[in-house]
Amino acid sequence: MPEIDLLPFALLLLAGFAAGWVDAVVGGGGLIQLPALLLVPGIAPLQALASNKVASIMGTSVAALTFARRVRPDPRTALPLAGLALVGAIFGAMLATFIPERAFTPIILVVLLGVGAFTVLKPKMGVHTRQRWHGARHAVAAGLIGLVVGTYDGALGPGTGSFFVILLVSVLGYAFMPASALGKIANFCTNLGALLFFVPAGHVLWGLGLAVGAANLVGGYVGARMAVSKGSRFVRVVFIAVVAALSIKLAGDMISGA
Repeated sequence: MPEIDLLPFALLLLAGFAAGWVDAVVGGGGLIQLPALLLVPGIAPLQALASNKVASIMGTSVAALTFARRVRPDPRTALPLAGLALVGAIFGAMLATFIPERAFTPIILVVLLGVGAFTVLKPKMGVHTRQRWHGARHAVAAGLIGLVVGTYDGALGPGTGSFFVILLVSVLGYAFMPASALGKIANFCTNLGALLFFVPAGHVLWGLGLAVGAANLVGGYVGARMAVSKGSRFVRVVFIAVVAALSIKLAGDMISGA
């Protein structure tokens, strides 16, 4: 693990806790955690991305278990969603070594702005579950969501949980609470899929990843319990805030890189 002074290390752990909380409620914790890891002296971008996956999978695992026990996500959605998310993440992690982030940022920003506006303008969306399809069509749609978002998470990552939530709400018709629960299960699989590539390739800094992961795990547990207790309206408010913050972050990256 790179040598880090006590105060920066404490701030890094705080970022891990905050990322775990945000990820558990609605997704998007990578907005906090990945930039914090990139500030570690001497760390390479791929090392930061790989170590971020170690930390994230610890938080998403406890959040997914908490949601599974309290919300009981529908396995008819969870299985195709999570299974193809895993496949997509492996493929995306392979792409991460070739695709420049600059090519993705403008597209992601436009999508996020559209998602945020759509959510704000439709205040009743996601309050109650009204599934649009059943049977094979539902499974295919869930699988496609998993594959597309999983590929993105393996390649880049920030906002993955938010993309899962909004697609499950807007495409499949879930309320924000069950969508967040399903998103946690899928997000666990995307982290696992990315690590199946990053670990053998030797990109993970285990000491750093596990330390931040411990803080992320605590944040994930606290966030999941809060989301379950406060319901879909609370998750929707946090979702809008995270999408706004992620949009500002990506816009800032574009301006500074221009």
